[in-house]
Amino acid sequence: MENKSVLWIENPEEMVDPELLSSFPFSFLKKNCLLPLKNAEGEIIVVTDDLLKTDIGEIRSKINKEIKIALASAESIQHCLDKYYYHPSSSQKVIDDLNSEEMAHLEQDIDVEHMNLLDLANKAPVIRLVNQILYRAISMRASDIHIQAGESDLRVRYRIDGVLHDIFVLPRKYHPAIVTRIKIISNLDIAEKRIPQDGRTSIKVDGKKIDIRVSIIPTFFGESVVLRLLDRSTFLFSLAELGFSKDNYEKFNQLIHLDHGIILLTGPTGSGKTTTLYAALSKINNPGINIVTLEDPVEYNIEGINQIQVNPKVGLTFANGLRSILRHDPNIIMVGEIRDRETAEMAIQASLTGHLVFSTLHTNDSTSAVIRLIDMGVEPYLIASSLVGVMAQRLIRLNCPECSEEAAPSLSQMQQVSLEEKDLHGIKYKEGKGCKKCFNEGYYGRNGIFELLVIDDEMRNMISGKISAAEIKKLALKKNLVTLRMDGASKIKEGLTTISEVLRVTQEV
Repeated sequence: MENKSVLWIENPEEMVDPELLSSFPFSFLKKNCLLPLKNAEGEIIVVTDDLLKTDIGEIRSKINKEIKIALASAESIQHCLDKYYYHPSSSQKVIDDLNSEEMAHLEQDIDVEHMNLLDLANKAPVIRLVNQILYRAISMRASDIHIQAGESDLRVRYRIDGVLHDIFVLPRKYHPAIVTRIKIISNLDIAEKRIPQDGRTSIKVDGKKIDIRVSIIPTFFGESVVLRLLDRSTFLFSLAELGFSKDNYEKFNQLIHLDHGIILLTGPTGSGKTTTLYAALSKINNPGINIVTLEDPVEYNIEGINQIQVNPKVGLTFANGLRSILRHDPNIIMVGEIRDRETAEMAIQASLTGHLVFSTLHTNDSTSAVIRLIDMGVEPYLIASSLVGVMAQRLIRLNCPECSEEAAPSLSQMQQVSLEEKDLHGIKYKEGKGCKKCFNEGYYGRNGIFELLVIDDEMRNMISGKISAAEIKKLALKKNLVTLRMDGASKIKEGLTTISEVLRVTQEV
C-alpha cells in the first residue's frame, strides 16, 4: 500500500464491465482473485489483492491490450465476480460456456452413470447456469420462468407481461443437474421425482430481495419446473398506480372504507386480483384496526397485517381458517378465494356480523359473480344483504415508450371495442413497432382495466328474485356501469394500448 504508483480501489463494483469480465475464464479469475475493470476513460485496469502472486504476463496475453494494475480487497473482488460474471448483458456467455473446458468436465461427470447427483448439482458450472437463468429473467422483467424437458432438449421460457417467450435451449443432459440445483436452493427432496413438489427460496439482486416460489411436477420427459419471481418493488402497488379511471377509483375507494359487507374481485388466474387486494389492504391499514388474511399462498408480508397461509394437509382450509379468524377479533378479513359453499357462507356470515370481507372468484365479469355464488348453493337473499361491490379486472400490455408511434385505426377496428367515428376526433391512438427494449413485441409493462359493479338497493331486490346475470348487467348498464371493454377503450383513446390488446384480454366477456 505504500507503493504510491499502485492504485487502491475501494469500490471496484463501480467500474465493472460485464462484457470485459466475460472475456476471461471464470475459473482463472476466481482462482487468482483477479478482476478486470474499465474506467470512464476506457482504460483497462486489472485488480488483484496481492501484487506478488499476479502473473502480469499471462493477463496481458489474455487481453492483448495495455493494462494498469490496481489493488483491492479479496472480498470485494470475489463479490464482483459472483455478482457480475453472468450478468444479464452477457447472457450469451451461458450458451458459449457449454463448450468450455469446465463444461466439458461437467459433461463427463453427467455421462458417468453412478455420479452423485447432489455433487453434480453443487458444481460451479451448474450453480452459475441456474444463477444466469434467474438473473436474466429478473433483468427482462419476467414474472415466471418455465424449465421444460423435451425428448432431446431443455427449453427455458420466460413469461414477460403475461406472454411466454422462448429464451434459449440447452442440451437435455443438463436437465437432472439443473432441476436438482433448484431443489437444493428451495429445500425440496432431491430423491423424489414421482410426485409434485412446491417450495420457496429468495435471492438478492442489485440490493433487491426477490422471493421465488418453486413448483415442480413430473412429466413424460422428466420434471418440469416453474419459478414465480416475486419482487416487492414491482408487486406492491398503491391503488393510484393500478390504472383506475377517476370514477372507478373514487367508487372503489369508498367501498374499501365501509365497515361491513363483502367486496369480491373476479377474473382469471394472472389478472392481478391479488395485487389489487394487497393495494386495497395497504390503503386502509392503520394501527386502529385488525386486519387478518387467509391466503394460498401468502405472496408478500405486509407490515401490520396478520397473514395466514392455508394448509389443507393439517385441516387448515379456507372455511376452517375463516371460522378461527372470527374468534380473533378482526375488523377486516381477506379470504384468498371462495371455492365452495361452506367458505362462501362463512364469508357472508362474517360480513353480516359487522366485518368487511375481501375475496376473489373466478368469473369472467362482475355480474357473473352473483350467479356463481347462487350456483354454489348460497341463498340469494344472503347474497343481496351482504354483497356491496364486485370488481372484474384484466391486465393489458401498454405501448412501448421507445417505439410506439401514432397510427390510424380503421372504423371497423374501432367498432370492435365500441368506438365510433366521432371518437376519432382527439384520439391519440398509438402502436408499438418493436425494439430492443420491448423484445420486438411493441409492448412494455402492464396496467389494469376494471369493471366495478356497486350493489345498490334496486340491485339487491333484483338479486333476491333469482334472476340471470344478463338481467343484472342490463340494469347495471342503465346505471352507467363501465364494462371491461369500455374501460379498455378509454385507454386506447389515450394512446396507452392497442385495439388488438384490449380484444385479446376481453374476448370472452
